[in-house]
Amino acid sequence: MQKRTPYISASVIILSILFIIGSCTKLDTTTIGGDLIPAIDNVNTFADTLDIQTTQGVFDQDSTKLGLSENYVIGHIQDDHHDSAGISATDASLYLQMRPSFYPFYIGGQPKDTIIKADSVVLCLSYKGFWGDSTQPIHLQVFEIGDQSTRIPNFWDSVYRYNTIREDNAPTKGQSLSVSKAIDIRSLGNYTKVGIHDSVNYQIRIKLNDAFRDRLFSRDSLTNSFNNAFHSDSLFRLFNNGFAIEASSSDNALVYTDLFNDGKTRLELHYSKRSRTDNDTGYAATIDTVYSNFYFNSGYTGGSVRKSAVANKIIRNPRALPSGVQELYLQTTPGTFANLRIPQLEDTSSKFYKDTLMNSVINRAEIEIQQIPDPNYDNVFNAPNYMYLDLVDSVANKWKPIYYDLNPSSSYDPDFKTGGIPYFPSYGAVDFTYFGGYIRKRVDIAGTQSYYNINITRYVQKLITQPGKNYELRLFPAHSFSYPQYGSVLIPYPNTIAYGSVKVGGGNNPNAKYRMRMRIIYTKIK
Repeated sequence: MQKRTPYISASVIILSILFIIGSCTKLDTTTIGGDLIPAIDNVNTFADTLDIQTTQGVFDQDSTKLGLSENYVIGHIQDDHHDSAGISATDASLYLQMRPSFYPFYIGGQPKDTIIKADSVVLCLSYKGFWGDSTQPIHLQVFEIGDQSTRIPNFWDSVYRYNTIREDNAPTKGQSLSVSKAIDIRSLGNYTKVGIHDSVNYQIRIKLNDAFRDRLFSRDSLTNSFNNAFHSDSLFRLFNNGFAIEASSSDNALVYTDLFNDGKTRLELHYSKRSRTDNDTGYAATIDTVYSNFYFNSGYTGGSVRKSAVANKIIRNPRALPSGVQELYLQTTPGTFANLRIPQLEDTSSKFYKDTLMNSVINRAEIEIQQIPDPNYDNVFNAPNYMYLDLVDSVANKWKPIYYDLNPSSSYDPDFKTGGIPYFPSYGAVDFTYFGGYIRKRVDIAGTQSYYNINITRYVQKLITQPGKNYELRLFPAHSFSYPQYGSVLIPYPNTIAYGSVKVGGGNNPNAKYRMRMRIIYTKIK
């Protein structure tokens, strides 16, 4: 699967500058638990396992956005087999505009060339990877975007809308422009001939219908000077408002596409033309079979062509989810989460807390998250690559970052009490070598098992040395997230959008080896 390139907004950069300014009031950055852990001798250094209470959660609203450097997703997962009822559908549709790079545009390339024959129009998408069952074809169909002028919010606004995945912001769909094309994901690495001299691989190609081809060529600036679509950007938008690409509801895979980085996402116009000779005294004797391309425009070109709009509508529908007591179902954004509580850290009057923890240095405290393996489906529906953990903010009735452990080398204050120290590590940088949260593999009796360890050593030490509230925790495989009580900054995380789901053991799983728990290693102070 492709590596995700995080999108970092200008707000994140500003946030990072505040981190540097606030370095003079740096929070504690000791490395307890990060380096050498003393041997457990049960005399001075001990190890215990603490119970975790878990419940299942589902994100109701999602404001995630994709940056233009990221991969977008199309497809349908009818059933990923990871929830208790075997039903957890995902549906992803892509909406985008492709247009000429300059105006007035002539399909032949030069205003004096003559189009002899319009051959075909092909919508092409750069292929970057998949998630799901690649042994069965995925079926994609192209539709025209309908009139958005009366829609609130108007998807194709007068400026530019780069993306939102909320369902109510997706554009309306117009007439069909293609039949449903079956695509063999496994064959996309093979080369396909394009035109006479070119070839391309890792590209999804969908031929649009002849009616659209004829309508497009009939609006060429040379062919129809009074009713052309290529004289200006605004006229082209009236002719074609963009494309919607959807998958069949019977499919069981998602495919990922890059919009503009490698030039393979484009609208190809194939035709035959006779070129005017250089001295304009006549036409060349030969007829060339060629093609022109329209691309997704990521920026303005000379002020005449505005940016193209794009949206990725991703609908998760996890039904009949487990309670979270025995099993948890975790989907990458937009998806699901788990609530965690550690009662033995809450009861400050207990013997364990008073007699053990209060007189100890915490060498290591980590949450262990174990996949409940299923050898029939785990190799098809991969687990997420990263997990994220944060805290409930009871004051704001929202969530906030966990203290200290995201990055011990970067000062941050999850309570954001002053403007000098931001609430998240610099540049959104989580130190995964310290914090953990990344996927690991090991052999289990049921097959290969994925698991995650998350280091919260400093946070637990804080609970011991600075007694206060033991917060509820939230665990989820994030693509990105924000903390609205502090601002609109969208913090990126390394998971690709909608890639991955996993069933893990809850805090009361009947099989102890799959049970979520916290392992703690501590040294008694003499």
